[in-house]
Amino acid sequence: MIKYSFKNDYSEIAHPDILSAFTDIGNTQFEAYGLDVYSKEAIELIRTKIGKPCADVHFISGGTQANLTVIGSILKPHEATIAADTGHIFTNECGAIEATGHKVCITKGENGKILPAEIEKLVTKHSHEHVVKIKLVYISQTTELGSVYTKSELLAIKEVCEKLNLYLFIDGARLGSAVNSKNADFTFADIADIADAFYIGGTKNGALFGEAIVITNDDLKTDFRYHLKQRGAMLAKGAVIGLQFRALFENNLFDELAKHANAMTARLADGIEKLGFSFASPVESNQAFPVFPNALIEKLQELYEFHVIIKNITSETSVCRFCTSWATTESTVDEFLRDLEALI
Repeated sequence: MIKYSFKNDYSEIAHPDILSAFTDIGNTQFEAYGLDVYSKEAIELIRTKIGKPCADVHFISGGTQANLTVIGSILKPHEATIAADTGHIFTNECGAIEATGHKVCITKGENGKILPAEIEKLVTKHSHEHVVKIKLVYISQTTELGSVYTKSELLAIKEVCEKLNLYLFIDGARLGSAVNSKNADFTFADIADIADAFYIGGTKNGALFGEAIVITNDDLKTDFRYHLKQRGAMLAKGAVIGLQFRALFENNLFDELAKHANAMTARLADGIEKLGFSFASPVESNQAFPVFPNALIEKLQELYEFHVIIKNITSETSVCRFCTSWATTESTVDEFLRDLEALI
């Protein structure tokens, strides 16, 4: 029996339009290392989307590589970054940032979000040469708990960064889901105005693989391609990522896929709630964190794949994570809800 997986939003190969983009060009030759016409066209589409005609855009294979390359390029050897204790660079990247020689200073935050007051508190603690100097704030949009920073929350963090002379970098692995959240009061252009650098995730939104790093702060643009090369991030066949982002952004496909993924999680969460279950955090994007009885979880795992992220939050219940994608269908969600109801 092949069980449907709600583990992540990248279990399917790629959206058909992405695959068609490859077959359409056949064996047409292209320039290497991201200097091809497809990448250039994709860059212009992204610049238009974010309203920044002078932004630098670089395509890279994945999120961890994007994070370590950007952070490693920004920080001096004695400098460090702030992240939430749920932040991907702290919890799920095998110490990649520390491996570049930069400490990750963590803060508790709320629902996966960093609070401006905590940034100031940490910077104050690191105010002399016997400890690392904090120079960068790292946030994820959406967060690892599926929450979405509002525009006012982002501006408050930006204000503190400007006050303390810090850079702000936004991990956008699920930026499409964030911008298209029902609670979003910001645009791609707002993200570009607020962040010094960020990336747009393709891997988790229909692409075969790939992310688009966007640098808006002129001070951070110099020699970035050298950093890409040194980190092994400059693909000889860079066109394979540029081609995908051209397909994602030329006909609004990127937003459509994110909206669909969000809608499937909303449908799933609504059904779970109607059956009497609660959630560990509000459902704002394409991730839901229901609290289920342990006995029920065991039965569900015989039928479906999903993560149990906090075991035994009480003596009898645990927190699970369900993630939907561009490819999740209404019928799949409804079938899960019927199975859930039958099991209870």
